[in-house]
Amino acid sequence: MLFMIFGFIAIIATLINLYSYHLGKEYKLAMAIGLSFTALTVCAEYSLVSRWVAVEDWAAIEDVVPGMERALWFLTIVSILLNIMPILLELKKKK
Repeated sequence: MLFMIFGFIAIIATLINLYSYHLGKEYKLAMAIGLSFTALTVCAEYSLVSRWVAVEDWAAIEDVVPGMERALWFLTIVSILLNIMPILLELKKKK
């Protein structure tokens, strides 16, 4: 459940990051928060799987982990790209 809270905060911080950039305001704190909560989401997911291993809940691991792995890779890459987009746009604008 903790991973859902962290993931939601990461999404909100990323949206604030992009909106702040669009308004021409400081966005780097929101970017750092978005990336940090993305990392915390991945750590919370890992902890969840670790608990399943500890109690030997192999059915949960077999059902959830393969799809969760792909989702975590995809969502982490999207989070990184969205959060650094303002920096890339600023660099492009300076050229």
